[in-house]
Amino acid sequence: MTHVFIVEDDPKLGRFITEYLTAQGYRTSLSTHVSDARLAIAAQHPDIIILDLMLPDGNGLALCQELRTWYQGVILMLTAVADDMDQVAALEMGADDYIQKPVLPRVLLARLRALQRRSQSSHLADSQHSEQGRLKIDSPRRRAFLDKTDLQLTDGEFELLIFLLKHIDQIQSREATVQATRGIAYDGVDRTTDTKVASLRKKLGDNPANPQIIITVRGKGYLLASAGLANITT
Repeated sequence: MTHVFIVEDDPKLGRFITEYLTAQGYRTSLSTHVSDARLAIAAQHPDIIILDLMLPDGNGLALCQELRTWYQGVILMLTAVADDMDQVAALEMGADDYIQKPVLPRVLLARLRALQRRSQSSHLADSQHSEQGRLKIDSPRRRAFLDKTDLQLTDGEFELLIFLLKHIDQIQSREATVQATRGIAYDGVDRTTDTKVASLRKKLGDNPANPQIIITVRGKGYLLASAGLANITT
């Protein structure tokens, strides 16, 4: 059952969306504040987030941008104004689509279904054609290959590799990496992810003294370099 998480401070509208989507066969959760939503989304990992633009304790755009550092599901923004700039900002902050209030139930449902189809098609394409340099990914079987050699990754290593591949050539903070791959907040002390990075480097044949594939950027996080993947020599 597809899980939709609704972040909406209007009690009447939030209840309406929740009841309507539940009747359509969705599992639903509702939050009225940024602070509560942030924690609940991290704990529940919903498939779709419906996110209001204006909230009592924060801005939906800022929350959307924050979520996009680790959340890979669908985000649909709600906006009460017909301002093009708000709509453009929503998309630039990582929303997949937006819908203007007042929310028409059939339109909302149609948008959700369209976003689901797009997301499923994207995941299918990724699973069939995921390839970077000499590295190939078989997502359904959760296996990674260097040429034809199975790298024999653990689940944790595979999750880390997939996360970095989705953000290739972009620095990912430790906080975002831990949240995305382990579903917990980074406490500033735990070095589990560093250990997985070291193990991945070894399996990829990356030189730990001078890594070219998975680079640790001091004070910022990790970066998976496409140039390094293209130049794997092992």
